[in-house]
Amino acid sequence: MFKPFLTLVLAAAALSAAAHPHAHTHGLMTLDVAVDARTITLAIAAPLDSFLGFERAPRSDAERKQVADMVARLKAADQLFQPDAAAGCKLANVDLESAALGLGAAHDHGEKNEHADIAVDIVFTCAQAADARFIDVKLFDAYPRLRSIDAQVAAPQGQFKRSLRPGAARLGLTR
Repeated sequence: MFKPFLTLVLAAAALSAAAHPHAHTHGLMTLDVAVDARTITLAIAAPLDSFLGFERAPRSDAERKQVADMVARLKAADQLFQPDAAAGCKLANVDLESAALGLGAAHDHGEKNEHADIAVDIVFTCAQAADARFIDVKLFDAYPRLRSIDAQVAAPQGQFKRSLRPGAARLGLTR
């Protein structure tokens, strides 16, 4: 059931890797979207700075609270990404990965890197995912350090790119 969907996701990820060889740019996020018959999957990659203002493990109680708030907000992804109601989607899963924060399968092996990222995979299950014409993206309101989102979409209508900015944050899913 997920084989065609997985192919779309992998194709979108390959496009993203080729298009963003220097993806670590503060204020920039990449977003890959795959639309299948019953699912919409989003894959986010961004510098931690775009969400937190720092790129390392938290050092104070205030920073730990900031990380916990970010994790909770990202886990409630249906508040940040709202697919077209015509598709009948519900949030099914959210996975977070960041070596610097010890999230997900990523592990920090003692390496000191001043550029830490976060990856977020979000899955919506939908009655008719192909009926979705857009996704309203609420990230700019939630994270003011975020300045632009480079999105790539793999949908039944084809593959294409979009760029989102504050004030223009509706991601069209059709060509």
